Amino acid sequence: MSELYNKIAALCAEKGITVTELCRQCKISRASLSDLKVGRKKNLSTKNLSKIADYLNVPIEFLLNMEQKETPVLTRRDERDIAKRLDMILGDLGDAEASLMFDGEPIDDETRELLRISLQNQLEISKRIAKQKFTPKKYRK
Repeated sequence: MSELYNKIAALCAEKGITVTELCRQCKISRASLSDLKVGRKKNLSTKNLSKIADYLNVPIEFLLNMEQKETPVLTRRDERDIAKRLDMILGDLGDAEASLMFDGEPIDDETRELLRISLQNQLEISKRIAKQKFTPKKYRK
């Protein structure tokens, strides 16, 4: 029996329905799941897998046992470093009236705020990637 079939059957049992009822509700042939059960098939089509995942209210990744990689958590110190770096970058861009322009016109406050948010997101992402890349394996959790 395939692991995928076992997972689908367990979710059906949890919901209180049979696999046959699942096939009927999702408009999938019972034979495709039977083939999966006995090992004639290794996997389902993405279309059928999507229908099953939607009906059972689980992500497709859960059915396929794809584990999501955990990104390192940012500490308070990391957040302070990001805030300090962001202030430094925005300070280099100058005051609101003088230096920062787009297409020859000074940018408005909304665009300036969007730029700040975008820069902050990029700094957070780069910090997480650096932590993941440069932290020795023995210190990873």
